[in-house]
Amino acid sequence: MKRTMMIALVAGAAVLLYFLYAKGIIFANFESVTPKRAYEMIQNDPDVVILDVRRPEEYREGHLEGARLIPVQELDRRLADLEMLKHKTILVYCRSGIRSVMASRKLAANGFKPYNLKGGINAWKNEGLPLAN
Repeated sequence: MKRTMMIALVAGAAVLLYFLYAKGIIFANFESVTPKRAYEMIQNDPDVVILDVRRPEEYREGHLEGARLIPVQELDRRLADLEMLKHKTILVYCRSGIRSVMASRKLAANGFKPYNLKGGINAWKNEGLPLAN
């Protein structure tokens, strides 16, 4: 019985750590920002690059004004397209914040300065912030 309990405890801890890692809460090499903070960044710094890492059909449903679309699945092979932006702040978002965490990790590991939008475009919409179509 004790062994089963120990296995369940270790498995639960592993799941919790994975969840925290996937959300960018632990071991993050980038900063996450709220939708309101992201909006302020965009309003106050015209050089902020907005990167949408969703699929094209999601992008067409509505996106942040001026966002560049590079689906997270294409990011590895398209890093060179962003090379000239290494000195700029990059705001990364997806639908809910999971894919943008993956993209932000990859960007930071390659010398970029990404900021992840917490909760993705869903959180942005919940705050009533503007979208482009």
